[in-house]
Amino acid sequence: MFGIDRLLHHLVRDPITAHAKAVVTGAGSGIGRAFALELARRGGEIVCADIDEGRAKETVALIEARGGTAHAAVVDVAERTAVESLAAFARTVFDGPPTLVINNAGVGIGGRPVGDIGLDDWNWALGINLWGVVHGCELFAPMLREAGRGGIINVASAAGFAAAPSMGPYNVSKAGVMSLSETLAAELAGTGVNVTVLCPTFVKTNVARDGRITEGSKNLAGTLMKLTGISPDGVAAQTLDALDLGRLYVVPQLDANVIWHLKRHFPTPYVRGLGLLTRLLPAS
Repeated sequence: MFGIDRLLHHLVRDPITAHAKAVVTGAGSGIGRAFALELARRGGEIVCADIDEGRAKETVALIEARGGTAHAAVVDVAERTAVESLAAFARTVFDGPPTLVINNAGVGIGGRPVGDIGLDDWNWALGINLWGVVHGCELFAPMLREAGRGGIINVASAAGFAAAPSMGPYNVSKAGVMSLSETLAAELAGTGVNVTVLCPTFVKTNVARDGRITEGSKNLAGTLMKLTGISPDGVAAQTLDALDLGRLYVVPQLDANVIWHLKRHFPTPYVRGLGLLTRLLPAS
């Protein structure tokens, strides 16, 4: 699909992602940094937002070294007031509303079944992974409507439909992002604002290393990353092309597509089989 989309993208007149005024959360590393760099390559001006100021400035420096324009912003997306400040900052530096918003900031969590997780971990994961995207959509969607053209990319995960055991908070947060994206796409239909949601399996980032994940689950994730992980650069380019083409979902890997279709067509056997298979794995 990526190759086809690349060809089709050349036929798009005045793509949204060309010369975009873009806001990217979680831009200090991983997929977020890849989005920022790719948008700069396409001639855009980017607000690189991250909870880690040093990482945000590193991304800005990389963009400026390549002749692009970018601005660093510190934001905790779990805090509505912080995202309000980000929206105001973007309007100021762009001298108007942004034309593209990428709600990418997220954290990893896993390794314990529901009942053993603890509400603090639930609140932490949902606060960043789900409420962070809600805040971004609530505050930026009106600005994009005002612009009359643009796009929103929400970064979810194949976990949102895969429902793997011992990943409850992560699964719930990403399923919520998928549902929110579908709702927003329907609400913005015909306004000139496209919505795309990204649902990968393993991308070569530090989300597992930096998250609240048990050692056993980290080891398993590391193994799967080596086997099926893909570059964030390719994922970013593919997703931006998909936005320009008006595609709602980007499911970039073969394993994610297989899971997607199995779950849709055989939901009960899929869930039961997944549970039995998981019990055969070493304890985390």
